[in-house]
Amino acid sequence: MAEAAAPLDCLVIGAGPAGLTAATYLTRFHRRSLVVDAGRSRARWIPKSHNCPGFPFGVAGTELLDKLRSQAQGYGAEIVSGCIAKLERDAVTGVFTAIAEDGTRWEATCVILATGIVDKMPAMPGLEEAIANNVVRMCAVCDAYEASDDHIAVYAPVDEAIRHAVFLRTFSRSVAAVRSEPGEPDPELAALAREAKVAVLPVAKSLEHDGRCCVFKLEDDSAHRFDTVYPVLGGDGQSKLGAALGATVDGNGEIETDDRQQTSVDGLYAIGDVVTGLNQISVAVGHAAVAATAIHNRLPRNFREDPEAQPETAAELPSP
Repeated sequence: MAEAAAPLDCLVIGAGPAGLTAATYLTRFHRRSLVVDAGRSRARWIPKSHNCPGFPFGVAGTELLDKLRSQAQGYGAEIVSGCIAKLERDAVTGVFTAIAEDGTRWEATCVILATGIVDKMPAMPGLEEAIANNVVRMCAVCDAYEASDDHIAVYAPVDEAIRHAVFLRTFSRSVAAVRSEPGEPDPELAALAREAKVAVLPVAKSLEHDGRCCVFKLEDDSAHRFDTVYPVLGGDGQSKLGAALGATVDGNGEIETDDRQQTSVDGLYAIGDVVTGLNQISVAVGHAAVAATAIHNRLPRNFREDPEAQPETAAELPSP
């Protein structure tokens, strides 16, 4: 009977900037790894980022993903398409088993979750076109510089809208908070909005765009045009695989890790936007470097061997 294949050193779940960077590191450490990619990285929404180190003229999210994938595969990283439906861990051996939706199974000594988050998008016709034209933007930290001095709206529950609008006031003189649902602001936040000269508008009934501007129609029957809209409607952290194993998650459904990116489950690591903290490409890449190096250092040493060397015979061994 043929022997069962040894577990992978590491299985990486997710192929966004974090997962692909981890794959490059692990492959260059000469570790047996594999990446499972569901093709849903939120980086694919980025029309062009000017906030990504090393790209002074900007880079589209799809282009960045292609470059990171090519880099990893250039060193021999294996990347397969699939979606992991279940992750298990043997209580005795500690070996993980990942099961894809199509039934494919992989075993690994360590697992990196690079599963990201899924943004909650506003209901509006032509949303993808609006994002591509930078009329709707998803990350003020990433690209508010490009929206400097635009007429900006933040679309969110009122308290969240005010917090983000005040942040954006350092980029524009004209920022408004548009309610996505009924509710009155916290008094302290209402005072902050007045101090920052942020207009707090009624609940939006609809949001449309004409390729150049967004138009909100509000419950008071007024209409307001904005150059740029930032929807801040939250997101769903893709942490259920880790949570099912007992990994600690925060109130936003994002995974908590230690300083080596390990979760509360031994051998299970998490990197990128699925982790509590600042959701940025540069942070995700840093997470990947830390996690991959920690995994390499915890695994048995993979000393290089001379392929020409012949095993010593008993007669060649020195006498005791």
